[in-house]
Amino acid sequence: MTDSDSNNRKFDTASHDDQFLAIPIEKQIGETWPTEGRIAGIDYGTVRIGLSICDPTRTWVSPLTTYNRRNERLDAQFFVQTQKNENIVSWVLGLPIHCDGRESQKSSQVREFAEWLFELTKLPIRFFDERYTTKLANRLLGEAELTNKQRKRRIDRVAAHLILEHFLEYDKAVREDETPQV
Repeated sequence: MTDSDSNNRKFDTASHDDQFLAIPIEKQIGETWPTEGRIAGIDYGTVRIGLSICDPTRTWVSPLTTYNRRNERLDAQFFVQTQKNENIVSWVLGLPIHCDGRESQKSSQVREFAEWLFELTKLPIRFFDERYTTKLANRLLGEAELTNKQRKRRIDRVAAHLILEHFLEYDKAVREDETPQV
């Protein structure tokens, strides 16, 4: 498979009817992507940031928390402490993309945040298309019969969960395609 084939791959998840397009893997901050260890998924927002985490074998994902942003110093403390407490080895950030594949204005904010997070933690960061994740998270939370207040508190971490879950599915499919056939 060529790089452009894997970068343009669409895949349908078994449990969801929306399709997700992967952002090319070369859009990464940091030198080396670890092949094992815990990854944190991030749904970036200027007010709230949703976080999810996978297990060290990258088999399952769970929502971690929704962080209410305060100021740069406290935000830095939160991310450094989360990295240490959760043994995070890398980050995946949802990148807002228009339906036609162009990056949005919010994409530049996500990229600035990613640069800040990399300087802070020195961990590699990959971007992943976050189209439809909030819509899908709203639908999933709607099925849970939560109040609007409860839904608002959970939406960002559920979106982060979806971002990381779909990234891991995509990453696994790409790695399997690159495995030499015997």
